[in-house]
Amino acid sequence: MKAGVVLEDERGLEGDVSAHFGQCPYFLIADIDPAGKEVVAARVVPNTAMHGGGGCLAVDEILRHGVTHVIAGGMGMGAQQKFVQAGVAVYGYQGRVKDALTDLLNNGLGGLGTCREPGG
Repeated sequence: MKAGVVLEDERGLEGDVSAHFGQCPYFLIADIDPAGKEVVAARVVPNTAMHGGGGCLAVDEILRHGVTHVIAGGMGMGAQQKFVQAGVAVYGYQGRVKDALTDLLNNGLGGLGTCREPGG
């Protein structure tokens, strides 16, 4: 399993999940052990597709890292549909990245609402 988390800044596991997928400046890419019990590696990568609205380009950017799960504070319907088509599970979370990953490993994350406007 490989999780992608949208970041507000470069603090990685200690940072906060970004409120909007398409506008996040960074992604955290977390490799999860085969048993799904712990994060074995994590790295911060820039979102080179960051823009002012619509997350579909950012979807392509994070998919390049082979993610199977994505955690974001919010995401537009177009981006969510693109993830569904790619077979990637999408979850919503507000708070610290390492807590989001802990909840993912414990099956404690829920779905994600749709952003209606950029930044919303």
